[in-house]
Amino acid sequence: MRTRPLKVALLGCGVVGSEVARIMTTHADDLAARIGAPVELAGVAVRRPSKVREGIDPALVTTDATALVKRGDIDVVVEVIGGIEPARSLITTAFEHGASVVSANKALLAQDGAALHAAADDHDADLYYEAAVAGAIPLIRPLRESLAGDKVNRVLGIVNGTTNFILDKMDSTGAGYQEALDEATALGYAEADPTADVEGFDAAAKAAILAGIAFHTRVRLDDVYREGMIEVTSADFASAKAMGCTIKLLAICERAADGGSVTARVHPAMIPLSHPLASVRGAYNAVFVESDAAGQLMFYGPGAGGAPTASAVLGDLVAVCRNKLSGATGPGDSAYTQLPVSPMGEVVTRYHISLDVADKPGVLAQVATVFAEHGVSIDTVRQQGRQDGGGDASLVVVTHRASDASLTGTVEALRNLDTVRGVASIMRVEGE
Repeated sequence: MRTRPLKVALLGCGVVGSEVARIMTTHADDLAARIGAPVELAGVAVRRPSKVREGIDPALVTTDATALVKRGDIDVVVEVIGGIEPARSLITTAFEHGASVVSANKALLAQDGAALHAAADDHDADLYYEAAVAGAIPLIRPLRESLAGDKVNRVLGIVNGTTNFILDKMDSTGAGYQEALDEATALGYAEADPTADVEGFDAAAKAAILAGIAFHTRVRLDDVYREGMIEVTSADFASAKAMGCTIKLLAICERAADGGSVTARVHPAMIPLSHPLASVRGAYNAVFVESDAAGQLMFYGPGAGGAPTASAVLGDLVAVCRNKLSGATGPGDSAYTQLPVSPMGEVVTRYHISLDVADKPGVLAQVATVFAEHGVSIDTVRQQGRQDGGGDASLVVVTHRASDASLTGTVEALRNLDTVRGVASIMRVEGE
């Protein structure tokens, strides 16, 4: 074993960073044995240096992150501060000064992954980011290494624990959205400002990363269609149960049947209770991968939290350190296909539409005519009068597979019917 330690700079010492530092200390001997050399925490960049950080030598703490990554003796920079800047500048500076990088920064990778990979290649450095998607679940490395000889056609998953906890609570207890969100916040699953989670921004960033790796093409955050889950109601869950389904916020990345394009989207969807993702409860994550040779694979586990995310960071740290010792670099950006990302209008799936309509003869025929005029075939229809005895009824239509553009045109036409009081909800049906 080499006796000179590999030096690690840690950028950020919050929930994840503090766990990374703790594991590096408590498992130092095991890490050294696995890597072939000791690893040494050489500096920790933070915003608040006065905060007490148990187990970390105060002499290592600095507020000058730029000076830390410029030192020249740093072998690996671990970036867990998040956000776009200063993370982007610090990572590129690290490459310029001879360091490889391990990051958990999904937002930055989804926006500027190609440029960061190019910078790493220019300086013969590694860029690893297993922790950027699905926490502790090994997913990035299987996609870009274990399945490198296969053709991945679809990635379908629950990649945000906060939203899964909320939807699971609504499903299992009948709670409304706000009540379930309040519980998630009280338990620490939701941030004080949950917008990134419940509006789908977090999942969309992860979808961009997954699609890029799975399909060997460039997919940025702006390419991902996104819908949040704040409008999902108890009535939607009742309708889902009537169909033998539940509702999940899904990240869906697909290769077109002809192989000529890809799509990436995030939105709530009904999935059959028989689908493996339907049984993913609480704040857990799960990702379903479909490929030509391997068939269907499912990756499941805790998708967030200090220790689980630190586990993924440390796995990358071991791999990068091994590469440093051997003078090699691991897999980089693989975007040789350069496939276009199709717009959401070209996505084909099934739909569940709930309408408030006048409770009188001929309404169903009018609604069916609108669907037919737009080329959307109806699978089932369910109509019932309102319990308050008013003059309206609820009409639920489930379609066969149709393009999103066709469904959008159908809904716009339905809203113009005098007999349609309103479109209560529209939800896609996936996993069948």
